[in-house]
Amino acid sequence: MRLLFLAVLRPHTGNAVTAQRIRDHLEAAGHVCVLKDALDYDSRSEVAELIRAAEVEAALALHAYRAGRLLRGHGIPFGIVFGGTDLNEDVTQGEKQRVMGGVLAEARFAVAFTETMKAAAGLQWPHAKDKIYVQTQGIATSPSTAFRWDTFLQRVEISPRAGDAHVFLLICGLRQVKDPLYLVDAFSEWHRQEPDVYLVIVGPEVDPVFTREVKVKLKSSAGVRLAREMPQGDLHAALRHCVALVNSSVSEGMSAAILEEFVQLAKRLLSDPALARDLGASGRAYVRAHHAWRAERDTYQHLIRSLEGDADHQAFC
Repeated sequence: MRLLFLAVLRPHTGNAVTAQRIRDHLEAAGHVCVLKDALDYDSRSEVAELIRAAEVEAALALHAYRAGRLLRGHGIPFGIVFGGTDLNEDVTQGEKQRVMGGVLAEARFAVAFTETMKAAAGLQWPHAKDKIYVQTQGIATSPSTAFRWDTFLQRVEISPRAGDAHVFLLICGLRQVKDPLYLVDAFSEWHRQEPDVYLVIVGPEVDPVFTREVKVKLKSSAGVRLAREMPQGDLHAALRHCVALVNSSVSEGMSAAILEEFVQLAKRLLSDPALARDLGASGRAYVRAHHAWRAERDTYQHLIRSLEGDADHQAFC
């Protein structure tokens, strides 16, 4: 089939990476996947023209509100993939919640990344519970062989006495929902006590106003550095050298209690190599069990096949 895939495609963001991976899954099954940025279209009439021009038979949207709303009313079968913003933010706004309910009424299927997301969606839109499937994000890493850790440290102004540097990475776009400043004060205080400890925030400047706030804050925050976005392969290589990857977001259901204890637990990680090895091994085992790239591919290829009969019926009618 010829498929239209609408997603928010800001460069170097998780959405863009997820969309590219799902497109690869669909194209591996022989489909033609026309990937477009939902932010380039202001109305459903513009998308109607795109559907005609691209001669697509079915569609997929990443984000029920930002992209899915543009697929309503065109008469082609489509599915959606929920984004965190759908269920953690947009659902609290009456009009957006109503629009997403309409999207789900027309969608042939919806994908949630976790059982928690599926349950939340089912509570909001009981009429759609039977069409919501859970598929965790698939993980496939491809670290760059050309990446140089010492060059990276020099770029973020960490002295290459740096074989001794203990670097924690926080990878996120600079916008408020990602809350990259949450741990800055705690890390800065820790750095004053132990000068070899650093936090490096890596990501694109998504929100210009908030980016200025971040840069002002970091000027007075010892031991915290900011780096622009990097190619995915370089990020994967950098993860091999850092102590740990940090996640900080007000929209992903993280426990505040865990974050309040972060420095205490991070110090334990540095002082206990056996714990670090055990956590790493457990993490790899968890990813293999719950985030298998092949399982993700099988799910999306199966769900897209469910649109083929609808597309054929539409063409026949």
